[in-house]
Amino acid sequence: MKFITLTDPLPYQACVATIGFFDGVHRGHRALIERLIAEARAAGGESVVLTFEPHPRITLGRDEGLRLLTTLDEKIALLGELGVDNVIVIPFDRAFSALTGAEFVEEYLIGKVGAETLVACYNHRFGHDRLDCDALAATERLRVVKVGPCTVDGVRVSSTLIRRLLEEGKTEEAARLRGARLKS
Repeated sequence: MKFITLTDPLPYQACVATIGFFDGVHRGHRALIERLIAEARAAGGESVVLTFEPHPRITLGRDEGLRLLTTLDEKIALLGELGVDNVIVIPFDRAFSALTGAEFVEEYLIGKVGAETLVACYNHRFGHDRLDCDALAATERLRVVKVGPCTVDGVRVSSTLIRRLLEEGKTEEAARLRGARLKS
């Protein structure tokens, strides 16, 4: 796996990308990453994960009680173990948080990253205007592949739920949803 910055020359020709914080790299994230890698291989390109540092809630001042499941280094290592080709960490600052979804697509996904396809969770939204994947697909600027929710025993897996379970002391249930080693 290559860790690249947006100032580096891009080490790939064709790219299939996904975006997210990926805290904990839990089962839901893994389903998304598996699809990302499959789409990249089918296109003869490389998989690219765009993630952020720090967590957007920290930059936006809404981090009260936020307890991250993984550090940036742990997250990058877990993504590498899953077979991701490239990881790009975008500094999430106030200026970045002010971008609209369309600006993010043009400046970052297409302009800097060179994405041809975006693989995203069914409910993913981005930009301060919360652009959704259906609206992005309608622009025909990128091919958009949506991945449905991941459930375990009827429970929709999310980092927020895993954090809550840990706060409640339900470590076994959190670990089951996480599907891997758990930082406590």
